[in-house]
Amino acid sequence: MTSPMSSDRRIIWETLADLEALAQRVASWLLSAARAQPGAFTLALSGGATPRRLYEVLAAPPYRDTFPWPRVHLFWGDERFVPHDDAASNYRMVHEALLSRAPIPGANIHAIPTEGLTPDAAAAAYERELKSFYGSDSLDPARPIFDVVLLGLGPDGHTASLFPDSAVLGERRRWVAAVPDAKSEPRITLTYPALESSRRTAFLVAGREKRAILTRFRAGEDALPGARLRPAGTLLVFADAAAAQNDPHDGPVGS
Repeated sequence: MTSPMSSDRRIIWETLADLEALAQRVASWLLSAARAQPGAFTLALSGGATPRRLYEVLAAPPYRDTFPWPRVHLFWGDERFVPHDDAASNYRMVHEALLSRAPIPGANIHAIPTEGLTPDAAAAAYERELKSFYGSDSLDPARPIFDVVLLGLGPDGHTASLFPDSAVLGERRRWVAAVPDAKSEPRITLTYPALESSRRTAFLVAGREKRAILTRFRAGEDALPGARLRPAGTLLVFADAAAAQNDPHDGPVGS
């Protein structure tokens, strides 16, 4: 069933010509956001082909030389429970596209552990790391964990590793959870409370194959995990024309 969007879920939309234009636009937006944020700039990363191009742009001039990398702390929104050098690993993708090329301090890279422990233990360990970084075991809506959360939108409406009908969708206490019933291998994901604790949340959606699900997302269909997200701060969608069907949008956004 499709339900209308509630007033607390206003989305700022921006449609770009193609994936390259999307990556360039989001890189510029991120730089503006980082420059406007004093102190640490905390970014939760998404996996997938669309953000990969963004990470490649950030790792090349001019962003490699102008982004305030010493202040940037990177976290992951989710991870497949495979070794970090596995081809399916989100960490490996980010390492190849960004970490191996940009001057990000190693201490600022907060990867989800996936080796030498169980999925449940990995989720608990990552939650402890998040809470240690945040400085509290309780979330304060006035003080989000993240400055920016980047998310994708799967063809079934999943985001991070929050899949339709998963038990994790109802989790409101834990910040990180194991997802044993994911499609191919177990996964570790931030839950809604952690993902929603962000000043800015941006969905990156590209490709004609995402057109149908983006239409459903825009309608606020409650069955879609991505559409259930209610971030503390601004919610944005950057989509390319193939996914958005050249729909009207609210126009360019600032930081």
